[in-house]
Amino acid sequence: MAKIIDGKAISTQIKDELKEIVEKKKALGKQATLAVIQVGNDPASTVYVGNKKKACAYIGINSESYELPEETTQEELLALIDKLNADDKITGILCQLPVPKHIDEDTIIRRISPEKDVDGFHPMSVGALCIGEEGFVSCTPAGIMKLLEYSGIEVEGKECVVVGRSNIVGKPMALLLLRANGTVTVCHSRTCNLKDVCKRADILVVAVGKPKMIDDEYIKDGAVVIDVGIHRMDNGKLCGDVDYDKVVDKCSAITPVPGGVGPMTIAMLMYNCVNAIK
Repeated sequence: MAKIIDGKAISTQIKDELKEIVEKKKALGKQATLAVIQVGNDPASTVYVGNKKKACAYIGINSESYELPEETTQEELLALIDKLNADDKITGILCQLPVPKHIDEDTIIRRISPEKDVDGFHPMSVGALCIGEEGFVSCTPAGIMKLLEYSGIEVEGKECVVVGRSNIVGKPMALLLLRANGTVTVCHSRTCNLKDVCKRADILVVAVGKPKMIDDEYIKDGAVVIDVGIHRMDNGKLCGDVDYDKVVDKCSAITPVPGGVGPMTIAMLMYNCVNAIK
């Protein structure tokens, strides 16, 4: 029977560790403040922003919320980011994605100061990861590495396959596994013989964005399966990119959906916020 990797429990453990660090930094007069920007009222974004504010309150750092109307112009949003970049009391800036279609996402990401880029999306943050330097790491891949670490799963020397090549998950995930001395293959929509490639994996990370796409035919016996996807089915239940029921008896460890990778993303955002304290 597979070990179920409990992201909720591990994320709580990390947040409790961060809480202690924050208290020590406060005693030294050092305080973190996260500025959270949301443009429009997308329901999913509102839930995510609310969860981030709760996490800030839990570990003891300040959060400032900027809820802007849907019709906010790109120039107005950039002006707010410039103001927050220049504010010494703001240690981290997060602009909740997606933004409305009339705003260019890449321009917004690039405008946030790399020193305050707690999402880890800025090209300078990604570049630092590529060459092994210190910097903020995208929260979902960083959270997956913590899941593996806290679950006692060794990456070094393992065959690792990442399904998905997005800038936010797939690419940084591959770099982090490579940094941990895994042998890494990145798959995508043009990959030939995807099932055969996935079946080589000792550690399979799936971030493809298609509900239940990966079933038992993609899984090697005893593999570790990390499911990044989250989708709401017609019956209202959540599922991932992996067909959990078909895969669970074949692998050695697996993340559930919900309760696997999701909680770790916010925990690692908090980790980045604490590291942003000067």
